[in-house]
Amino acid sequence: MARDTTDLTPITSQGDLADYLRGGEKPATEFRIGTEHEKFGYYPEDLSPVPYEGERGIHKLLEAMQAMSGWEAIVDGGRIIGLAGPNGQGAISLEPGGQFELSGAPLLTLHETCRESNAHLSDVRKAAKQLGIEFLGIGASPLWTLAETPVMPKSRYEIMKAYMPKVGTRGLDMMFRTSTIQVNLDFSDEADMRRKMQIGMKLQPVASALFANSPFTEGKKNGLVSWRSAVWHNVDNARSGLLPFVFKPDFGYDDYVEWALDVPMYFITRDGVYHDATDVTFRQFLDGAFKGRVADATPNMGDWTNHLSTLFPDVRLKRFIEMRGADGGPWRGICALPAFWTGLLYDGGALEAVETLVADWTFEEVQALRNAVPTSGLATRFRDADVLEVARAVLRISRQGLVARARLNEEGNDESFFLAPLEEIVARGTTSAEELVRLYSTQWDQSMRRLFEHLTY
Repeated sequence: MARDTTDLTPITSQGDLADYLRGGEKPATEFRIGTEHEKFGYYPEDLSPVPYEGERGIHKLLEAMQAMSGWEAIVDGGRIIGLAGPNGQGAISLEPGGQFELSGAPLLTLHETCRESNAHLSDVRKAAKQLGIEFLGIGASPLWTLAETPVMPKSRYEIMKAYMPKVGTRGLDMMFRTSTIQVNLDFSDEADMRRKMQIGMKLQPVASALFANSPFTEGKKNGLVSWRSAVWHNVDNARSGLLPFVFKPDFGYDDYVEWALDVPMYFITRDGVYHDATDVTFRQFLDGAFKGRVADATPNMGDWTNHLSTLFPDVRLKRFIEMRGADGGPWRGICALPAFWTGLLYDGGALEAVETLVADWTFEEVQALRNAVPTSGLATRFRDADVLEVARAVLRISRQGLVARARLNEEGNDESFFLAPLEEIVARGTTSAEELVRLYSTQWDQSMRRLFEHLTY
């Protein structure tokens, strides 16, 4: 999240909260694709992480990127903590441990969103080279302990860092040592939102297996294919994971609002100052729980928007739908993740086919799948098959959807070629994580440096 929202419009009723979500509806002709990806900065001479301060720190990189792009600086407490593109067209932000994130603009085709990611990575490499910084594409930091990981000076992260250990055992690992690729997709109405949320929830463990890419922790094999996914099992279960009510046949905006209302808040902002609100749910906030704690305790729509951004289910609903199950990874994976979901959800025939495929999947089955995938990946059993077979079937549908969309680039190619990295994984039958472990154990002679070199953008 690059910048927290300021919208002083008063909340007059609970209906306003559902109406906010409903405000994301748009005709299919206006559907867009927004890609987000994170990466770890490091110094190649000693493989150490990049701190915020210092002549070669993250703040210097942001300043260099600002000079290169002309984007507006996002400032928190007098420090630059991100950049915002013109007219809401993308942003660069910092995750808690210095993970450098591009929140891409909403774009019409995968060709555009992939070009955007490639241009960003090219610019980052140019700016970072001047500072002797390189960037790593992987789902979790493979070498550094939590104590060795830098902390970014962002006000919301100070509140989260203090709160996380109170509600789970892995929250700090999530904040400081994981990295992801996400895609944001649109919906046309409540029924379309329901279909996409339900498909997304059911297939998120399959996506996690396809993108599993975090098999090392603190310089050693951790025995998992997706350490990042395992971390999410005990971060803050009141605001994360699978949402059982999404599986209801009549799931709608009001259900999501009812859940969100009873999740503790992180903060409210007033005049640029962050106030800790972790002892208050949004429902209690609406009932006046903050009176006497700040001068203006009246809940507004900016508070609601910010609260929605602090909820972490596997599929998140705002005025678009966020798919959140993938590990960070190499350059090609950045384009493959939005291709996977766009192919499934943006073509009517593919949407119907994948909905039929997962129609009778139950919450309990998907929860068991989610629990097992971080360890067994594509080999995880599901009913009378394994995830590899499911992934193969889902990828066929996604490819069909991308071909049917017929969005061509200048060379006349449709978007389906962006699925190639995933099709290679299912053809091979092993995750990227397993391939990393194989190379590490054989060709690389258990060298972390070789791992870093292999995964550097």
